[in-house]
Amino acid sequence: MIRRIVVLLCVSVLALAACTDRMDGTASPSTSGSQPTTAPSSAVPGPGVPKVANPLDVSHFRQAPCDSLTAEQGQELLGPDVTTHPAVDDQAGPTCRWNVPAVSQAGVAVTYFKTTQLGLTGVYRAKDTVYPFFQPLDPIDGYPTVAFGQIDERSTKGRCLLALGTSDTQQVDIAISLSEGNIGKKDPCTAAHDVAAKVLENLRKAN
Repeated sequence: MIRRIVVLLCVSVLALAACTDRMDGTASPSTSGSQPTTAPSSAVPGPGVPKVANPLDVSHFRQAPCDSLTAEQGQELLGPDVTTHPAVDDQAGPTCRWNVPAVSQAGVAVTYFKTTQLGLTGVYRAKDTVYPFFQPLDPIDGYPTVAFGQIDERSTKGRCLLALGTSDTQQVDIAISLSEGNIGKKDPCTAAHDVAAKVLENLRKAN
């Protein structure tokens, strides 16, 4: 059963926010429990899965997931009233959620996925079965990305979940939820890709 994570933020700098009174949003899908839990080293990357040529060490961010975005980036994305919510013991993996309590469902969360050691291979294997919505996106400086989910909620609910491959065995998930005013007008997967670029910048600085 794929657990769903709640993300309630206003991502104004990405032109996502047309914030109204706050409304509770349905969570974006995470990948907990949906992929095989083990794999021999020879199994990754699997057929068709992009290889990560320069693996990143994300051990620091597993202990401090809210370091995924700097304070300046958080304010740039969300405004001066942004708050952070770390969840190091989250079932899917260490997670940080940022929110502005007075805004609508617009949001973002970053999870250091730990349930498998398959990296993006686990996502690719679940294509068309667990994840009917599956859309590879442009790599970011050589690091592969793919948007995926049980349901394509881009135009209906303004949500997107993106996986960023940090090595052949590890991934970081970025979940985005648009404000009500931008649903159907903005692409949440483009927004997730933009946030992933910021996260990757901070990961690379720490390596």
